[in-house]
Formats: sequence, structure tokens, C-alpha cells
Amino acid sequence: MDFNLDETQQDLKKLAAEVLAREGDEERLWQAGLMGVCVPEEAGGAGLGPVEMAVVLREVGARAAMVPALPTLAATLLLARHGTPDQQRRYADRHAGRLTLAVREPGRALADPPTATAAQNAQGTAAEGAAAAGGRSVGEPGWRLTGRKVAVPYPGGAALVTADEGLFLVAEPVTAAEFTSTGEPAATIVLDGAPAERVAGPEAVADARRVFTAAVAAQASGVLAGALELTTAYIKQRRQFGRALAEFQAVTMQIADVYIAARALDVAMWSGVWRLGEGLPAEEDLALAAYHVSEALKALYTCQHLHGGLGLDVTYPLHRYFAQARHLSQALGGADAQLDLIGALV
Repeated sequence: MDFNLDETQQDLKKLAAEVLAREGDEERLWQAGLMGVCVPEEAGGAGLGPVEMAVVLREVGARAAMVPALPTLAATLLLARHGTPDQQRRYADRHAGRLTLAVREPGRALADPPTATAAQNAQGTAAEGAAAAGGRSVGEPGWRLTGRKVAVPYPGGAALVTADEGLFLVAEPVTAAEFTSTGEPAATIVLDGAPAERVAGPEAVADARRVFTAAVAAQASGVLAGALELTTAYIKQRRQFGRALAEFQAVTMQIADVYIAARALDVAMWSGVWRLGEGLPAEEDLALAAYHVSEALKALYTCQHLHGGLGLDVTYPLHRYFAQARHLSQALGGADAQLDLIGALV
């Protein structure tokens, strides 16, 4: 594969960087069209794919921005890959309300099959049959979901939920508030016969996990790149014993380790999202990227160490990068879970 971004991707990267540099919030990201890059053109979006999703999320991570880009882009990409035109149009812009992605379950690895169950209503059977025959969306809840999803980012709207029978839209899930290390909102979704609309069958569940993993890895790649840039600038200007910290061999070796960790994550992440976009098997590449997301947290410890006492100051930007790295690592289950998955894949 070619790791260079094409012209469209470079323009997207530049736009995302400019918007986020101006303290871009959720509204500004929508106005700039960044939240709709994965929405099909027919539904009013840019019609782009996994690589472009990664381009935007990497810029979000590079500034440790607290915006719902990850769940929005991942969910709209999944609707673009599996949903009907009607479903895609309904969640194409900010006026539809937030759309989040619910794939994690308590006590389960991300790669495990979901335990949430789906049961079809009698009227739902007839509606789906008519929709399939006429090529139209069901549009009405024809299913009931039971189960629980945890650490669902940015709740408050509809959720795209994985279950044993496929991928479903739940319009108003019951949620219980959670807290993340970044301070961003999250929730546990309690499904007790919740009305749901099916997007796709069981074949889409694995794709939902792949897209979620790719999104987390892309944002984590940006987080590590941003922390590396911040730390490199600091050790160049911070002086001890009459010399810049960057002149000490021990310091250069440690910052080199951070650079290597960042490049390893970059290579695995870009390879995974490219294969995902090309329709090629991407499980091994994404599992490796997920493992390096956990390793990125170790690199953030090094960045914190090189900052000395300043690295522990919650008002200093490094704190936001560290919190995001921890949160993203936990979202994928940690290094041990990824090593188990890599072993099973190879």
C-alpha cells in the first residue's frame, strides 16, 4: 500500500487541523462538514471511507479535542456500509441528533460475539419482507433488544447497537451515566425489550468491531503524535545544568522510544484502515494496531516523566493527552486482550 495521502485526504487533513486549531467544537465540526465525511453523497455527505475517517480522527487526537467525532464517524460509516438510504439520510446531519456506537459489553472482550439478543416482532417480519421486496427501508422498530452495553461514548441520541442477530438502531435507549478518564460523557445502555430497527444481519457485527477498532486506533495515533510534539518542544527549551534536556543521551533515548512507538502505531493503523476501505481482510492489521494503542499509553508515561513535575499538572496540555490515551486503551480492552486476539488470528 501507499502510505501517502492523496489530494482529497490532504485537503481533509488540512481542514480538520485548521478547524480544531480554532478550538473547534462539535458545532464547528458539523459546519465544516467533517462529521459527515462518511455519510453517502446521496444522503448529503462526502461519501468517503475508512481512510478519510482516520484522517479526521487523527487530527482530533493530535489536539486531544473533546468532541464526539469518534462515535459519529464510526456509526455513520457503518450506516453507509450496511444501512438503507432512508437510514443514512435520517442521521446525515446534526439536526438529527447524536448517533453513537454501542459495541462493548460488561466482562466481554471486544472480539467476543455479543450477548445482547434480538427478537423479531410479528409485524416486523411482515414489514421487513415488504421492504426487501420493494427495496425500501423498514423505518419502524420491528425488533426488541435485550442486554447491556457499556462505555457507550457521547450518549443522548440514537445508538447503533450490535446483537446476536445483527446491527440495530435504537432510537431512545435507556442509559445510566458513566465517567471517563477524559471527562467526556459515556453511558451504560440497558436494553430490556427495547424497540429497535435492524440495519443489517449478523455479518455486520464483525464489521462494526473492525470499524470501531480502526476509529480508536486512528484517534490514539493522533494522541501519541500530539504528545510527542509537545514533549519534543519541551525538552528542547528546558535547561538543566546549563544544557537543554535534549542534549542528554538518556533523554534522547527515551524520546526516541516514544517516536518508535508512534511510528509502529501509525503503520499498523494506516495498513488496517486501508485494507478495511479496500474490502480486504483487515483483522490482523487492526489487532496489531489495537495492541500498539495499549503500548501508546506506556509512551505517554515516558512523556510525562520527561516533563518532570510539570507532567503531573492537570492544567498543562499533556494531562489531556494522557487521559485520552488511557481512555482509548481501555476502549479496546488493553494489551493482553489484543495479544490473545493476535495469537488466535495467526
